[in-house]
Amino acid sequence: MPLDPQVQDVLDAMIALGAPPLNTLPVADARAAFIALGAARRGEPEPVSKIEDRTVPGPEGAIPVRIYTPEGHGPFPVLVFFHGGGWVIGNIDTHDATCRALTNAAGCITVSVDYRLAPEHKFPAATEDCYAVTAWVAKNAAAINGDAARIAVGGDSAGGNLAAVVALMARDRGGPELVYQLLIYPVTDYYKPGTPSYQENAEGYFLTREGMVWFWDLYLSSEDEALHPYVSPLQAESLSGLPPAMVITAEFDPLQDEGEMYANRLKDAGVSVTYIPYQGMIHGFVGMAAVIDQGKVAIAKAGAALRSAFSKE
Repeated sequence: MPLDPQVQDVLDAMIALGAPPLNTLPVADARAAFIALGAARRGEPEPVSKIEDRTVPGPEGAIPVRIYTPEGHGPFPVLVFFHGGGWVIGNIDTHDATCRALTNAAGCITVSVDYRLAPEHKFPAATEDCYAVTAWVAKNAAAINGDAARIAVGGDSAGGNLAAVVALMARDRGGPELVYQLLIYPVTDYYKPGTPSYQENAEGYFLTREGMVWFWDLYLSSEDEALHPYVSPLQAESLSGLPPAMVITAEFDPLQDEGEMYANRLKDAGVSVTYIPYQGMIHGFVGMAAVIDQGKVAIAKAGAALRSAFSKE
């Protein structure tokens, strides 16, 4: 299927800006460029009932979080959300609009995690921060008007990787209990040897193969770490005992194949999975919901799936 016309418009606008690829910039400049790029495509953020910025204890110091609360009285279910950006360039501000939309669509509290970034903090800093916040939410849910029996994890891209990893960590470490995992075009494996979609969508569709190589090189201390299941969830010996999942992929995305492969492995392990491949879409389309209609559709479907998972508890 061809690129969606709205996606083509976004790509044309990016080309018109004439900005160099993020992976050719110093890390600080790439972060600033990513923030500026996202701000132009997030649109007017949805209102939510309450937003609180605070910190929670982490393995190496306080971890900033942003807590979004929907309208209503609670206690609410909770989505712990991990932003994308290749473990290197995102933050809670770049994903503010997505978190607001998910809060309203799912009728849940969303706790967005500002985990430590590479290359200053390489693996496993991000994974341990994300797990620590999830465990904190489970222990302190009542303090934020949340329900400890209804906690899900979610994220996009590298954040989808972290959500999948936190689900594995929670299983392996005996908790906390999670009711769902929302994986939006997740990174699930290393770029070597690569999949067909890594080659077919190597360039021209926002996220590039070279961009992913750059992210991976900054995130890991050595290539040997790529085989660790908390780095590459597809490398996990078993995916049994994990919470139900929704896996979203985009047709024109280097990560399309590994997202589908992870969904299939979850199914093979007996995990209930909803897999939705979005045709004509590129990596990042959910975060561009203000200008790409299929992004709005994906948010609505994710919200409905979370509501269903939360209602079963």
